[in-house]
Amino acid sequence: GADALTVSPYLGEDSIEPFIQTCSARDAGIFVLVKTSNPGGGLFQDLQVEGRPLYRVVGEHIDGLAAKTQGECGYGDVGAVVGATYPEQLSELREAMPHTWFLVPGYGSQGGTARDVAGAFDGQGLGAIVNSSRDIIFAHARKEYAHFGSAHWQNAVEAATLDMIERLRADTPAGNLSG
Repeated sequence: GADALTVSPYLGEDSIEPFIQTCSARDAGIFVLVKTSNPGGGLFQDLQVEGRPLYRVVGEHIDGLAAKTQGECGYGDVGAVVGATYPEQLSELREAMPHTWFLVPGYGSQGGTARDVAGAFDGQGLGAIVNSSRDIIFAHARKEYAHFGSAHWQNAVEAATLDMIERLRADTPAGNLSG
């Protein structure tokens, strides 16, 4: 019953295909790990394969799978996890993966900023879902929201969420969206 699921590409396409079939049948999606936000991800993701980093090889394959399930919006049921902490690779992969939704972790607590994630969006402001877990969940513990106190943590969460939305609106193509 979930809307989406994250999977690893390292078991091969035959392990991803059942998820794609289920997603297509249920109007859901999957996100495949491509270039993650954690510092250790480069151990394997940056390995060179025939002159290209492995994340690029995986990304191009994932975009092919996304293109096969492409809907009216131009994006498919297969997405990619691409971290905010690597803005150059994020932009590189957006260009190479025009049919693929990006799930973008690493915003906030891991150091990614709105400017860092700008390359994840297409020119219309679509194509990316920016994730900010710790920065939102623990907003009451951050100095800029400490005045809410732990008893009113919900207000801190709301304020942090609205601030994130405003930063994304100001510094990314998502600001091109109306409403």
